[in-house]
Amino acid sequence: MSSTERTTPLGWDATEARAQMVEQQLRRRGSFDERVLEAMTRVPRERFVPKHLRQFAYEDGALPIGDRQTISQPFIVATICQLLELSGGERVLDVGTGSGYQAAVLAELAAEVVTIERAPGLARSARAALLQSGYGEVEVLVGDGSLGVPERAPFAGIAVAAAAPVVPPALYGQLAEGGRLVVPRGGRGGQQLVVVERTAAGPRERASLPCRFVPLVGAEGFGDS
Repeated sequence: MSSTERTTPLGWDATEARAQMVEQQLRRRGSFDERVLEAMTRVPRERFVPKHLRQFAYEDGALPIGDRQTISQPFIVATICQLLELSGGERVLDVGTGSGYQAAVLAELAAEVVTIERAPGLARSARAALLQSGYGEVEVLVGDGSLGVPERAPFAGIAVAAAAPVVPPALYGQLAEGGRLVVPRGGRGGQQLVVVERTAAGPRERASLPCRFVPLVGAEGFGDS
């Protein structure tokens, strides 16, 4: 068996690696709600990465998943989920399905998750990984994520896993009152996670941590390329 065919090294234990990730990368590093930590403990991240990279699934970094896309590092996924402040009964939109991992974590935290991906191949892979991992109820759609899914709105939370130059108006418009949108805003070289809450008086915004995401491709992102 070649190194590219090997899936995991002998003795590697995904459950143990997951527990260490939660303890070392999340619990010791930030003030995360216990619900978020429990969700990160339950979702098998190794099923959402290419087989030859599974032994790296719980390391503190992003990993390539094909189509010039990545699966975000665990700390960033947990931070986005924390900033949404979900209580369990919400409908949530996940923009930029990618591997499907963030949608799975959100499914542990909300009642209903709709996720949209521009690349059909990634959407198919994510749908299969979600089904295999016990999250078959997540609705996976193909389309321009920068425009959201208006026919399923309103959403109590919207998580965007790609960088936008500005907060996409279409996504803000699909928030329920009191709902939160978390998006990496900035240029292609670097961004800042921004939380935008929809209120009766208009959008209320606060910045979180610096980050670096792939660009949001679409009509209200960085265009079609």
